[in-house]
Amino acid sequence: MTGTIDARPVHAEHAPAGDRSVGELVHDATEQLSLLARQEVALAKEELTAKGRRMGRGGGLLGAAGALAYVGVFALAGTGVAALSLVLPVWAAALIVTGVLFALAGLLALTGRAQLRRAGPPTPQRALGSVRADVEEIKERAHHR
Repeated sequence: MTGTIDARPVHAEHAPAGDRSVGELVHDATEQLSLLARQEVALAKEELTAKGRRMGRGGGLLGAAGALAYVGVFALAGTGVAALSLVLPVWAAALIVTGVLFALAGLLALTGRAQLRRAGPPTPQRALGSVRADVEEIKERAHHR
């Protein structure tokens, strides 16, 4: 679900409360609370989906960084062997390849970490804030009656 959620409060468009029965008022309140709950659940689902996607990308990039670092360790070992067995050209080339692999691993790790930081905690902050505001509004209105 990628649409936006209408977070405006729901208002019954009926006669004034004094002209209506208690049953009608309870029915309207129940409908409004049900609609509000569905909207809050949809908002939470949308927010968690977006955070999950971002965390998945960040985790994938960190996994790729780990794989390249692992390959880099083998390249570094090959470099050491080449340096011991030959004096210059082979180990120099192997050292350059190793440096490139580690540079790529570092870049992927930094990018992945940034993705995970931007994702934030896996809680639907906007939805929770909206629910808190709704509860406060309901409490305030109930208190004034």
